[in-house]
Amino acid sequence: MRKQNVLLLILIGIAVALVAYFQLFLSENADEINKEVVELVAKYNKNCPLNIQEGIRLDSVTLAEERTVKYNLTLLNVEKKTAEINVIKEEIKKSLLSTAKANPGLKVFRDNDYTLIYSYSDKKKEFLFDVKILPDQYK
Repeated sequence: MRKQNVLLLILIGIAVALVAYFQLFLSENADEINKEVVELVAKYNKNCPLNIQEGIRLDSVTLAEERTVKYNLTLLNVEKKTAEINVIKEEIKKSLLSTAKANPGLKVFRDNDYTLIYSYSDKKKEFLFDVKILPDQYK
């Protein structure tokens, strides 16, 4: 009976050590990914504002919350009071989904299950809409 208790305690000790080791390894890996993402966001912002397409300007990129990147953009040829916002939003969403799947610059976000939020304003800086892309939509 005593040998069984000792053996059980040794097995529990080994299991706890393995869990602690893997937790530490995963934590270090997450820190490396966070550092890479922070550096990438800083690199994007260094180049902002940036016309990324005819009529679309990237104003800034932020880390909105854990595993969420927010792109703040301006539609330079759109004015909220005269725009068909729902039509514009649907067309942009289709384009963003295909871009998110193929763009090599977004690989770190794809590989680490980041949510992408694209926030659009009109030429007068009035908010138009957000497009939220979840990891399972662009993998």
